[in-house]
Amino acid sequence: MISKDHIQIIQGETEALFQKLGIETEVLVEDQGDEGILVSARMEEPQLFIGEKGQTLAEIQHLIRAILRKKIGEPVFLRLDINNYRKNREQYLRELATTTADEVSLLKHDRELPPMPASERRVIHAMLTGRQDVVSESIGEEPNRRIVIKIKGESGPNVFGDQGSKAPD
Repeated sequence: MISKDHIQIIQGETEALFQKLGIETEVLVEDQGDEGILVSARMEEPQLFIGEKGQTLAEIQHLIRAILRKKIGEPVFLRLDINNYRKNREQYLRELATTTADEVSLLKHDRELPPMPASERRVIHAMLTGRQDVVSESIGEEPNRRIVIKIKGESGPNVFGDQGSKAPD
């Protein structure tokens, strides 16, 4: 649990950063217990601060963490979400995982998902861990690391004809 003083500092520093960038924003800070702090920001033109595939959002989050580490004197685990981009993206990834796993189970063919960052691969892996019919594995090297979903118990080359580096994230 984080103190109310720290929550106020987080909110103030986040608002100050966006103000310095010339962006009018509404910031809400939520302590989510073991999951850390969720900083939700709402603004008029979010795409500029989300960037391609959320890259700018991740960089702003990193910057806010660095500012807070200096201000508070200890690391702060927080997730920044702008106009619910991350929330919506995670929902999409959960649906993608389920749909693709169902397709693999039905057609008995491996499916390779497009490259994605580790945080997004974790959502896919977590969504499929309870399934009895399929498994997910990460293959390739960054920035092209991706997930292959295949029938549980299958071994050997996948339908793409290569072994890849099948180390999980």
